[in-house]
Amino acid sequence: MGIKERADYRKKRIVANMARNFKDAENWDLYFWQDLSPEQRLSALVAIRKDIEKVVKARSRSLDVNKNSL
Repeated sequence: MGIKERADYRKKRIVANMARNFKDAENWDLYFWQDLSPEQRLSALVAIRKDIEKVVKARSRSLDVNKNSL
């Protein structure tokens, strides 16, 4: 699944909350994650790790380009 497809998929599944304060936000976040199955939580973690790897690679390439232009 490419970036565009993942973005479209996430937009269809997004869940949002408007908290009155940080404590409300924490409680909502805790409930959200506890309401997911272990498989769903693991899948979210894997997706986040893959996204982080892509960011790190992109930053590394950007730094390499900047070094070469000096």
